[in-house]
Amino acid sequence: MTNQAIAARGLRKAYGEKTVLDGVDLTVPEGTIFSLLGPNGAGKTTAVKILSTLVTPDAGEIRVGGHQHPQAIRSVIGVTGQFSAVDGLITGEENMLLMADLHHLSRKEGGRVAADLLERFDLTEAARKPASTYSGGMKRRLDIAMTLVGGPRIIFLDEPTTGLDPRSRHTMWQIIRELVSDGVTVFLTTQYLEEADELADRIAVLNGGRIVAEGTADELKRQIPGGHVRLRFADPAAYRSAASALREVTRDDEALALQLPSGGTQRELRAVLDRLDAAGVEADELTVHTPDLDDVFFALTGTGVPTPQNQSKETVR
Repeated sequence: MTNQAIAARGLRKAYGEKTVLDGVDLTVPEGTIFSLLGPNGAGKTTAVKILSTLVTPDAGEIRVGGHQHPQAIRSVIGVTGQFSAVDGLITGEENMLLMADLHHLSRKEGGRVAADLLERFDLTEAARKPASTYSGGMKRRLDIAMTLVGGPRIIFLDEPTTGLDPRSRHTMWQIIRELVSDGVTVFLTTQYLEEADELADRIAVLNGGRIVAEGTADELKRQIPGGHVRLRFADPAAYRSAASALREVTRDDEALALQLPSGGTQRELRAVLDRLDAAGVEADELTVHTPDLDDVFFALTGTGVPTPQNQSKETVR
């Protein structure tokens, strides 16, 4: 477990007859972002609660920040849950100072830490306004700022951007990146696959109480078939010539489009273009379709059927 911020072995948890986690193993290197994906009810929040010592597993062991004892683990972590811990009846500054008191910081030190974090999260101007007046994005920023008061080196973010508009979500992504650049380890659960793709160094997919896949976003995407190249032609004669020159091609005579399997690599694309050149044909549009995390998620969890709009595209004309 050297240089592992988080390590779990054989985690099991059941509520009555419902088994939520069934032998889960996880390792998260220091200074990285690890994302846990899964359908609703898959056990993501339960995993976070176990790793942050809020819930005791039925079996298995955890080591977080090099510690196994719950009190020692709590001393090195911060947790931001799905629902804001912000008290709307008091100001943002008072929320921060309350957290400083809970961490037994002196009045002077607590004031300094609160002021620094409020500035870092662009909340200084609103610091003395009731938190109930904050937007959703401001409340989430305050929530994470409160989590950082104790200087945790490991942070659990359980769906931190749920309900935020796209601009606020991107602001939160930047905050998370800055935390990791400072050496903080982030354990992230999210319902936004784009978010995991954008942020995570490694991703694990939880389904049926087990980890069904783990790797980088690119590694997971390569496990899923369905990548292809689509060529569209304006000239029917060029379309017919291209169809004759290419192999394993699917024709769409109405759209004058051809589709052939491809992993989207430069070598594969060059081979397609070379065959077109040899036939004296040029496509009017070439589109590369590669599986994205939506496709990975659906394939591994069986929660839906991928559709063309779930696939990423890069168009070259």
